[in-house]
Amino acid sequence: MAPNEVHQNMGIIHLLNHFGWMWVGLFVADDDSGEHFLQALEPLLSEHEICSAFTERIQSQDHFQFFSERKNMASNMYLPSIDRKVTVLVLYGEIPTLMWLCTLFSLAIPASVRWNFEIFQGTIFFAIHSNEPPGFQTYLQNIKVDWSLEHGFLKEFWEQSFECSFPNPSRLNEVYMLCTGLEKLEHLPGSVFEMSMSGHSYSIYNAAYAAAHAMESSRSKHRAKVGDQRHEDLQPWQLHSFLQGISFNNSAGEMVSFNDKKKMGGGFDIMSMVIAPDNSVLKVKVGRVDPDALEGKEFIIDNLPVSCCSDSCFPGYQKKKKEGEKFCCYDCEPCPYGEISFWKDMDNCIKCPETEYPNKKRDRCIPKLTTFLSYENSLTISLVSLAALLSLMTILVLRTFIKHRDTPIVKANNRDLTYTLLISLLLCFLCSLLFLGKPRKLTCILRQSAFGIIFSIAVSCVLAKTITVVVAFMATKPGSNMRKWVGKRLATSIVLSCSLMQALLCAIWLGTSAPFPDLDMHSVPGEIVAECNEGSLIMFYCLLGYMGLLAIISFTVAFLARKLPDSFNEAKFITFSMLVFCSVWLSFVPTYLSTKGKYVVAVEIFSILTSGGGLLGCIFSPKCYIILLRPELNNKEQLTGRKRFL
Repeated sequence: MAPNEVHQNMGIIHLLNHFGWMWVGLFVADDDSGEHFLQALEPLLSEHEICSAFTERIQSQDHFQFFSERKNMASNMYLPSIDRKVTVLVLYGEIPTLMWLCTLFSLAIPASVRWNFEIFQGTIFFAIHSNEPPGFQTYLQNIKVDWSLEHGFLKEFWEQSFECSFPNPSRLNEVYMLCTGLEKLEHLPGSVFEMSMSGHSYSIYNAAYAAAHAMESSRSKHRAKVGDQRHEDLQPWQLHSFLQGISFNNSAGEMVSFNDKKKMGGGFDIMSMVIAPDNSVLKVKVGRVDPDALEGKEFIIDNLPVSCCSDSCFPGYQKKKKEGEKFCCYDCEPCPYGEISFWKDMDNCIKCPETEYPNKKRDRCIPKLTTFLSYENSLTISLVSLAALLSLMTILVLRTFIKHRDTPIVKANNRDLTYTLLISLLLCFLCSLLFLGKPRKLTCILRQSAFGIIFSIAVSCVLAKTITVVVAFMATKPGSNMRKWVGKRLATSIVLSCSLMQALLCAIWLGTSAPFPDLDMHSVPGEIVAECNEGSLIMFYCLLGYMGLLAIISFTVAFLARKLPDSFNEAKFITFSMLVFCSVWLSFVPTYLSTKGKYVVAVEIFSILTSGGGLLGCIFSPKCYIILLRPELNNKEQLTGRKRFL
């Protein structure tokens, strides 16, 4: 009538898994039953990734002496294991007491054994399922023993339990405490006698009722065949078919029946042992293993302390195996950047998709925000305002020069080059707007090539102005051959040739590896940067390098021409403007390389505006000052006679 031991083993596995107890010590009797238990349980432990820290075999005759010595052994094992957080002997955990996981077959404690049960405080063990029939407590409380009538087990039990003896004529000369037969079982310690019905007693109780029901069924069937004739010679094997078919509720209210494997259900109760200061034992039911229950209800347990080799790794951490330890022992280390763990005790963190990034706890992936220099951004508004201001200033300067085109100061500085320079500067300021907003295929292609060509025209105009000044001065010397170069043809040739070279570079760039819209997933944490991929960084730096070359040549020529006579001395303003231009773009390169995300575009726009603004301010401010504020100086006599303006 006892339940199958296989169910007990699975109950142990369920219990260990439920509480996360993955560090288990096994104690078994040194006999065939102990070996059978190990052979059945150890494969289940391995299958469910539960470590057996040690296995010890106990001699049957020393069983209780062995357990009584475990407290000292626990202390000896604890000291060298502090660094591993060993606070339990059999199960590894953080509770400050011994916690034994005992099986039903290791707890058959004889009543005659009396010793300190303190080491069993908190023991969890499996017992055959029991339930108490009505009136059982009353029966035990009212039991009385008549020494003259009783004999056998009950008399011996009474004497051993109450430490007394019934009168015995053969021991008249011995001094001992007499048993009255009125002693109360409820006064005995729980370690000696329990007032509740044990699992074994409950099984016997059910077996007796099952046999009675089977016999009644057999007799009913026999009476139906032969009338009232007595049925006295019933053999035990004849009850098998009747036992298999019985089903009844016992007085405790539980169904008793046999399953299709001819076994009676029942399962196990999961009990916890509480030891009182007076060494009395209280067994508290904390769970149930019922193999016949509905799926998912076979194992029921209340919450208890956690015990495992290592603390659980919370989400955001991964397990790292300790060197020289079993797989149950591990450290917890944070997930690397870009990876998460969203369950406890994950062996490895997992990478977030490219479009997501981990939160601060690294236990969840969050969608990345797509960013670009949008029109609503405060930085964008500032850059647009600056571009608009510079464009307006350029238009006003151009209008001023057109209005005063016949004045000496405008004529002396090559009107056509001046107009071309101002228009190219205006287009430079406006082309910076192509860098704003979400990148598109057309804007990616246009913005770098347009910027490169237009800015090259502006710088080549400055170069042409400088060379024109030098050639004009040299042409004034007697017998000079430079007079044939004086005029619009030289300036036009310089502007066209320099601009066409830049246009050729842009054409090669667009034909081989043109810029295209792209998404940068990695530069900025938590963001997807919508950008224009330059396609070929080499061609991009060739474009910048060519403009830098033109600027350096212009700066060099202007610097050499700075001491020319005053009527031709525009070179000193060009020198200063090229100095500003080169400074801006020299600082642009390292800033561009070190900046990430949408601010890369902001750096490029700012460089375009400041370098263009430098050209506009340095070259045209002195002229506008004379034209608008000192018109009396804007005449041929003043122009050729003064040394302060132009």
